[in-house]
This record gives sequence, structure tokens and C-alpha cells, in this order.
Amino acid sequence: MSVDTVVEFLQQNNKKIEILTYEDTSTVAKAAESLGVTPGEIAKSLLFKLKDSFVMVLMAGDKRLDNRKFKDIFNTKAMMPKAEEVVAVTGHPVGGVCPFGLKQPIPIYLDFSLQAYESVFPAAGAPNTALKLNVAELTELTDGQWVDIIQA
Repeated sequence: MSVDTVVEFLQQNNKKIEILTYEDTSTVAKAAESLGVTPGEIAKSLLFKLKDSFVMVLMAGDKRLDNRKFKDIFNTKAMMPKAEEVVAVTGHPVGGVCPFGLKQPIPIYLDFSLQAYESVFPAAGAPNTALKLNVAELTELTDGQWVDIIQA
């Protein structure tokens, strides 16, 4: 189970962070409503397929990817993998994708839009789960590189 890999990841990193469980947090709107926060506080995790590899980008839930910026950073067009590929690469289902407990190492990129919030809420391996993290914890746990990749 995907949530179990997130629990294991947190234990391996000596983090005692509660996994929040709700009825459905599979979309930004549903997650924000369930958690009682703004859509921007939802840390949207997006997996992209490059030519021969994958990257994950986390951004504020109310922001959209800027395709030009993506291409400038990764030297290729942004391509979303099929749902089966997402599960095969991350171990997490669509709606529960997060940068924790991944099936294989994937470079993580964090958009500066997340820095506008004291706490953010990425998924935790299932469409009805989330974690509450401050931005420093998110940076530490993902070893993510900060980028400007959203539409202005």
C-alpha cells in the first residue's frame, strides 16, 4: 500500500508527522475543502516524463505550469505520463502522488509559489491522505531544488 511507504519514509527520516486522512483529497479543490485551507496551500505533486526519465514538480495548488519555463529548465516539452506509468514510477496512484516513499529515485523540484505559505499540504500516497508540513520540512524531506516554473 502506497501510504505504508510514506509512513516508512517518515520513520527512516526520524519525522513524526501525522498522515491526515479525509473522505477525498484527490483534487486540489477537494483537498482544500477537506483540510479547511486555501487551494494555494495544497502542494500539488506533478510527475512529468522527460525523454528517458521522470521529474516531479511541486507547486501551490492554485498555480498552473508555464510550459515555456518548463522547456527552458528541462530542455524538453512537459509531458504527463499515463496513470499506469505514474504508479509504476512513484508507487502512488494518481490523486495520491507525493514526493515521499517513492518506488525509485526521482529528481524533485519545488516551485517558489510554495514559499508564500507557512504550511503546505502534499498528498501522502493515497487520494484521501495529506501531510501538513512547513516549507523547511518539505525542502528537507524532498531535497528539492527550487525553481520558477509557474505561469505569472
